[in-house]
Amino acid sequence: MINKVKYPSSVGKLALSSIFILFLSSWISLAMPQNQTIIRVNVGVILDDHTHSGAQQIWLRCIKMALSDFYVSNAHYKTRLVLKVRDSKRNVVHAAAAALDLIKNEKVRAIIGPVTTMDTSFVINLGNEAHVPIISFSATSPSLASIQSSYFFQLAQNDSTQVKAISSIVKAFGWRQVVPIYIDTSYGKAFVPYLADALEEIGARVTYRSVLSPSATDDQIEKELYKLMTMQTRVFVVHMTTPLCSRVLDKAKAIGMMSQGYVWITTSGKTNRLKMMDDFSFLNSMEGVIGVETYVPVTKERQGFMQRWHLQILKDTPANGFSANLDVFALWAYDAAHALAIAIEKVTWSTSNIGFRKSDTATNNLTDLESFSVSQYGPELCEALSTTRFHGIAGEFRLVDRRLQSSTFKIVNINGGAARTIGFWTPENGLQKKLGSSASKSSISNGDLGPMIWPGNTLSVPKGWEIPTNGKKLRIAVPQKAGFTEFVKITKDPSTNITDVFGFSIDVFEAALQILPYALTYEYIPFVKADGNPAGNNNDLCYQVSIGNFDAIVGDTTITANRSLYVDFTMPYTEAAIVMVVPVRDSNRKSAWAFLKPWRWELWFATACLFLFIGFVVWLLEHRINKHFRGPPSHQVGTSIWFSFSTMVFAQTAARVVSNWARVVMIIWIFVLLVLTINYTASLTSLYTVKKLEPTFTDIKYLLKKGERVGHVRNYVGDMLKKIGFEDSKLVRFTTVEEIDDALSKGSANGGVAGVLDETPNLKLFLAKYCNKYKMVGPFFRTDGFAFAFPKGSPLLQDVSQAVLNVTGGEKIMKIENKWFKKESNCQDLTTPNIHSNRLGVDSFLVLFLIVAGASILALIIFVVSFVYRHKDIWTPEASIWSKIQKMLVIFNEKDLSCHTFINKKEDEMTSFPNYSPESSVHQNLYHGNLNSFSSGSGEPQESSTDHASP
Repeated sequence: MINKVKYPSSVGKLALSSIFILFLSSWISLAMPQNQTIIRVNVGVILDDHTHSGAQQIWLRCIKMALSDFYVSNAHYKTRLVLKVRDSKRNVVHAAAAALDLIKNEKVRAIIGPVTTMDTSFVINLGNEAHVPIISFSATSPSLASIQSSYFFQLAQNDSTQVKAISSIVKAFGWRQVVPIYIDTSYGKAFVPYLADALEEIGARVTYRSVLSPSATDDQIEKELYKLMTMQTRVFVVHMTTPLCSRVLDKAKAIGMMSQGYVWITTSGKTNRLKMMDDFSFLNSMEGVIGVETYVPVTKERQGFMQRWHLQILKDTPANGFSANLDVFALWAYDAAHALAIAIEKVTWSTSNIGFRKSDTATNNLTDLESFSVSQYGPELCEALSTTRFHGIAGEFRLVDRRLQSSTFKIVNINGGAARTIGFWTPENGLQKKLGSSASKSSISNGDLGPMIWPGNTLSVPKGWEIPTNGKKLRIAVPQKAGFTEFVKITKDPSTNITDVFGFSIDVFEAALQILPYALTYEYIPFVKADGNPAGNNNDLCYQVSIGNFDAIVGDTTITANRSLYVDFTMPYTEAAIVMVVPVRDSNRKSAWAFLKPWRWELWFATACLFLFIGFVVWLLEHRINKHFRGPPSHQVGTSIWFSFSTMVFAQTAARVVSNWARVVMIIWIFVLLVLTINYTASLTSLYTVKKLEPTFTDIKYLLKKGERVGHVRNYVGDMLKKIGFEDSKLVRFTTVEEIDDALSKGSANGGVAGVLDETPNLKLFLAKYCNKYKMVGPFFRTDGFAFAFPKGSPLLQDVSQAVLNVTGGEKIMKIENKWFKKESNCQDLTTPNIHSNRLGVDSFLVLFLIVAGASILALIIFVVSFVYRHKDIWTPEASIWSKIQKMLVIFNEKDLSCHTFINKKEDEMTSFPNYSPESSVHQNLYHGNLNSFSSGSGEPQESSTDHASP
């Protein structure tokens, strides 16, 4: 069946273009020098006339058009390529024979082809021996790169470049498992290792490799697909030849594997050929398939070629049966012929030796394979071809290590019998909806692609795996425990022989399964021997899961590094730390200095300093106007200190302040004292009336230094203790909470232990029963906690982990803990806070201290400035600074008789001594230099014989 030809909208334009090209060719031919010699160079072409859809004829037509177009544009070139076409007949031997014939008999300088990887790999060796370049535009297998031949050119996109695009699609939709379905040839087998490596980089893996023979029958294909249906994985990557791929997808649709929940991804080997498919019913069987297709940019070179191609088809159809559509292989064939014409012209101009020479190893009795001649043209042609650069119809033509550099892919979704573009992939930006748009390779999501229709005509993204309806139940292994059975407990009814499993871990697991958007069928299988004893420890159980004997582990299984080598763990559902339980003692009744504990030492020191500072401030403000702050120096110091400290109990009634600024300072200070007193009283009351249980030990290094015996529950905890220095004789392993209580009660000196170290969940369970006798300290080491284990790469892991997070992040985990770890009614908090955490420090009252200090300093500044200003007449320029200070001190030491506190007394004295002058004594002494009265030690200035104002 021939494709319906889709002609351009304007045939007249194509006809005009063709006439113009023919006219240009004739003009150039007439303009050429008539005496130029044309060198005809034979070039071999090996194709397969029996290949599907007439693709080989189309490719050959493109090669011929490439040479025709090239020499029309470059009519002055002196070389002309002469094509020698051979048929490989879809057989490796025939392909080799065709290559040998071309090299020996036709003396070709290069060979374009063959088509398949197997044919090409054999012909490469012939070309290497004869120094004839082998140019392939259709063999894309990475295995060809392993053939170390400088005469092979892979002018097609290597299959290894598309594995990153496929892995990006897998990562974008969160799939974790993939099954490649590939052909059992070097073309298929060389591709899978690259795919597996790319998937491993994103955390996915290949769970099974489905291999089909190139000659597989329909029954064999159906049998293999039914086998895949019994597996969990639903993401399939198909990499095989077009005929076999068509049969596989047809059969998959027939047996129901093109329905909802399945994911099919075809590689570029198949998707690139869709444009030339002549069977539209096959496209209908690919509904929902994702395809990776080589991206070919739209260039003016390609548009011009397509116009000429459609015009040629218009002339040839229906006689030749050519398709109007071209795949990327046809474009690569065109560019390959174009590049070879350039390289041959370049070599012909640079050398005149273009013949063959006889092989040095040839003898009269050798076979044809060993006796053919060696081309002297080969090395120069290879060099010229490697350095050729031009804008081809398939994009930029550039070779690196003799391979075409093309790594941009188009992602298509097949529905409605056609391929619809949903995005692109580039090495620089990864997946993106539009080519050239900014994207982040580190955060790939399905939002980087357009909307897709999946198999089953659904828009819902498949999760990539299913529990087969005809599959077995999940075998959930449960460890047998001698103690701490609150986590997992296994019971067996002897009458019915029914095994029942319950516990904290079981409840968490079942609560997580209830959150899953799908149902799982499972059964609990105790990990025990025939006699009911444990069949091994958790390490042994993880190994059993890794070899496929169990599908998961549900129990108190700790996440460790060595176990993670065999299984994958979900997110932990318990706390993660190694802590210690030790006996407790009442620390409040042991010390005679307990009354100092409410405050830390810095608060005691700061408070004492403030007492002295406030006493000094009040004395300074009251000294001149308050008789209680006058007298001998010792009396003034004692009064100031007593006054300040007496404010603590508000007993300063004998000495009252009269200065307004002193009263302001005292108001603030008394408020601060009130706050301090209330806090101290409350803390001291709690200290003497409330029992404070303090752990006997808080540091594991102290136990190690003293040589104390310590206990543990988990074996790996004992190994950790050995690593930090504990001897085997100092370690005791326990299996039940009763054993731990007995050992801790005895103490290390009496055959017990000083402390027990283990994981937080185990010791929380112990303290739930013995909370009033022991306390928990630590943590000392970090662990990853308890988790559920699944086989490596299990598709259930991600969903169950998410469900565990939902359980542990809500109220459900609290209900489960209260059910299994129920505390006694008189239990306090299981954890031990810092024993000094309730002591108050300066930071608790810093703001109050700053306020009272600031008010005091402000009062002092105002007092000093006011005092100096009132006696500014003393600051005369004639006197020295020291004498001025001495006069100010003398005045400060005297009473301020102008203050209201001395007014009544002054009036009484005026009545008794009418000739008294209040200023006579002071000013006479000051201005006559009489300073002896200030230093007499009495604290009062000496009265003169004529002055009786001061008592």
